[in-house]
This record gives sequence, C-alpha cells and structure tokens, in this order.
Amino acid sequence: MADVEGRWSASGIPPSARGLHPGCVFQLPVRRGILRADLHVHSCHSGLNGNLPFLRSLDCYSEPDAVYRRARARGMDLVTITDHDSIDGCLELLSRYPGADDIFVGEEVSCWWPGSALEIHVAAYGHDENDHRELQRLRTNVHDVLAYLRSRRLLGIVNHPFHFYKGQVPIDRYVELLADAGGVEVRNGTMLAVQNGLVANLMEIMRVRGVTRATVGGSDTHTLRRVGLTWTSAPGRTRDEFLASLRAGNGQAGGRHGSSASLAADVYGVVADYWKSLAGLTRHEYSLPRRALGVGFSAVSLPFQFTPALVAAVQKSSEAARCREYARVLRDQRAPALIQSRGQGA
Repeated sequence: MADVEGRWSASGIPPSARGLHPGCVFQLPVRRGILRADLHVHSCHSGLNGNLPFLRSLDCYSEPDAVYRRARARGMDLVTITDHDSIDGCLELLSRYPGADDIFVGEEVSCWWPGSALEIHVAAYGHDENDHRELQRLRTNVHDVLAYLRSRRLLGIVNHPFHFYKGQVPIDRYVELLADAGGVEVRNGTMLAVQNGLVANLMEIMRVRGVTRATVGGSDTHTLRRVGLTWTSAPGRTRDEFLASLRAGNGQAGGRHGSSASLAADVYGVVADYWKSLAGLTRHEYSLPRRALGVGFSAVSLPFQFTPALVAAVQKSSEAARCREYARVLRDQRAPALIQSRGQGA
C-alpha cells in the first residue's frame, strides 16, 4: 500500500488504517492530490449468469465487503461496485460503513440501441436510488439513459464499447453515441490491448477535435483475483472532487489489459465459487433439487473443463480481428472529420 508520500508499505495496510478495529472503514488518505479507483467491479449482486440459465448460477460470487477490502489493499483510495442493473452491493457497503468517505455508488446499466440487437453497457456513478429506478425504466433506449445522466449532471460511461458492437448499427452513428456520452472506458482489464488501444485512440482524436470526455479504466472482474489491477486516477481529495475531475475529462486509466488467460481464469474462478455455493459455503442458497442438478451437471461436465479456456481463446481471437477491422473502417471513413463535426454541434 502507498503511504502519504506515494510509497507502498510492506504490511499492505494503509497507514491511516493501521491499528483500527477490523470492522472499521479505512480512512481516505491524503496523498499527492490524486485519487485512484477501480471503476468496473462486480459482486454477488450482479444477478444470474446467462450462459447456463438452468443452473441459476450467479454472474459473480464476491462479497461486497471482500471487494472493498481487496480494492483498498491494492491501493485504491476510493471504492465503488458496478453490478449489472443493481446498486445493492454499494448500498450494502454504505450500510456496513455508515459515513464512509471512500465509497460511492456505481452501477452498470444494461442498455439497448432501439430497433437493433445492440446491447450497450453504461456505467453510472454518484447516483441514488431514485436515479437507479429511473435508469432501469429507461434502459431499453441507451440514448434516453445518456440524456437522463446528462440532465442530472451524473457521470455516464460507455463500458467496453467494442465488446458487443458487431456492426448492428452503422459505425459512424455508433461513434456519434460515444461522442455524446459523458465518457468512455478506455482500459478494461478483461478486454485485449488491441480493443483498449482502439478506444483510447478514438478518444484522443475526440480530444484533439475539441470533444473532451471522461476516460476511465476498470478491471471488470467477476472474482476477487483482479480487483484493483486496472484503475482510474484523477485529481481530487474527496470522492466528489474525484468524480468532478472525471466529468471534466481529467481522468487517466492505468493498469493491466486483458487476455484469453485472464478471462479463462475468471471463468474458472466463478465456477469454483459456484461449487462452493452448492456446498453451502456462500450466502447464495439453492433448493435441494437445484443443488442436485448442479452437482450432477458438474460431475458430468468434469471431463470437459478445458472448454472455458478454449472458448476464451476463440473469443479473444475474434475480438482482436474485429477491433483491427474497426480501426481500418474508422480510418477509411475519416473518423476525425466525423468527430469534429459532432463536436461542433454538441
């Protein structure tokens, strides 16, 4: 962990937290006027995994308090949780640590481009329960979600913008959406460097053309393994100043990119947590018939446990090819001119 001069101590505990009761929240350190947060983390409140719905396994089994402690132990000054369409993980933390100054609400809203099959994930930060309900009502139209966040002066970030995009809408219109958003995730710890680089280059073109948007990073981890290994840093001494700096376009993403190996490790981690839940070792409880189904399926599938690694490798190969193609298309379609035109009308 870093001390107030920016060095990390061997104990792994922030100087301000040493000697505190284990149940006490870490105090926000004042160091360098720069704060750091992993802005894309999931917990056990992220809902069910959609790959094998009949098993009713969770998308993530990490406890919110475990996420918080792991993030702080890895040097994050601020902590948020961005569960899918839920703020329950953040509310659980705030309930556990009332008055904490190092926690703020986050959420990853699953949105859709109307009239298409394009899913777009928008991260919202610093909002409340009323905002959450309104975002859930609007999420069938990503344009309405972004407009609402702008009207409330809340930070809205398009996460991993080329993960779901596969040409469902013309790419020039999609770039317009990114220019209209409050910001874009330019470093996702699950996505390849080629995708993160494509997004970062696009945002740099926007900046040069006078369209300044927030640029952020986050691990997008569904286990505790990668919490805090990809992050966002921004000027500020409080969480409000940090979020204001991000809105002003003063954030900087850092940390690790993703790979097929890291994706496979996350999948195996969730599978292991699922097995723990079948054994009654997590808060998520299953009925006896559901538990029997899970145990039976796990036993039958044991000889095929290489499959997640193979699927991850195929997915990442496809991701790299798509992103290289998008970079070529954007270059051929003169993305800078498009962004300049959009910026002048914003």
